[in-house]
Amino acid sequence: MPISFMDGHDTCPIWRHEVQERAELPRIRMSPARLIAAVLIVIGGAAFAGEADVIDLSVRRTAEGTYTFSVTVRHDDAGWDHYADRWQVLGPDGTVLGERVLLHPHEAEQPFTRDLSVVIPPEIDEVTIRAGDKVHDFGGAEMRVTLPGPGG
Repeated sequence: MPISFMDGHDTCPIWRHEVQERAELPRIRMSPARLIAAVLIVIGGAAFAGEADVIDLSVRRTAEGTYTFSVTVRHDDAGWDHYADRWQVLGPDGTVLGERVLLHPHEAEQPFTRDLSVVIPPEIDEVTIRAGDKVHDFGGAEMRVTLPGPGG
């Protein structure tokens, strides 16, 4: 059926050509649950990347009161809006003793390992390592480690 314009003609008044009928697009049938899942994936994919997890670590004493931590973090980085952006060394009371800031996503390097040297007071013999991301802050898997003594 041709499209009629306000003047009742089947041609475009400006170009004077016949207007073609609009082709029907195929209908895609999708359950409401699948439709919602598809929409959430498209508009909110970054929110589903999850929390940053500490999955491995090593620590060595490098000088009196100084320790070097090698921490492996896993996170499904999803671009600049959602990536693991730091990990921290915490004392037993939750005090941040050191923090490694990560300045870019590691989408192609998962998991990844980074080092940090931290001066730790002599009365502390155990620390917790946690990682955070730009969306969830902290909350993923943490690891607790006993600090090595002299010669360790």
